[in-house]
Amino acid sequence: MNKMMQKTLYKGLILFITTLVVGSCSNHTPKPYAYFRIDLPPNSYQTFDSTYPPCTFDISTFSTVVPRKSKNSKEEWLDIVYPTFNGRIYCSYVKVNNDFRRLSEESRDLVYKHTVRADAIIEHPYENAEANVYGIIYELTGNAASPLQFLLTDSTTHFLRGALYFNAVPNADSIAPVSAFIEKDLKHLVESIRWK
Repeated sequence: MNKMMQKTLYKGLILFITTLVVGSCSNHTPKPYAYFRIDLPPNSYQTFDSTYPPCTFDISTFSTVVPRKSKNSKEEWLDIVYPTFNGRIYCSYVKVNNDFRRLSEESRDLVYKHTVRADAIIEHPYENAEANVYGIIYELTGNAASPLQFLLTDSTTHFLRGALYFNAVPNADSIAPVSAFIEKDLKHLVESIRWK
């Protein structure tokens, strides 16, 4: 070998060893997945007075109500929108008209369609005989598209149904703080509703 090749080989070997030494000195460990911390304000409420649906209830001061017309002329829809949290409670109201059994079964079917992704569906019955309000809050655990749903009725005239959805991938871990925050609002709504 000539001297030129020896110098080139020697420089290449030194470069290779230096790269190995420098590369092995740093300790690279994989970082776990994490989510941004969400600082939530304290819950506060304001009364929403509606002519249709004919009731009053309290909503969060961090939400707004957006009325919507349904394709079915018998129903009026309204959404309780949380712009800060990218969430929405879709609410629909229909008059019972001796159709309570069908309405309650349809509502239950809509909830249990989420069993494909939900780990569990927990039913929390609600009763306020003094205000003539009865219902169920459904808590869906796991990666269900809707973590909370409810239905409220007086079983003769009024039937109000709601479902919370986020405009995000349904990952229970990432939406858990916001979902818990809105769950308090939803329970307060249920407890404060009064029929007209």
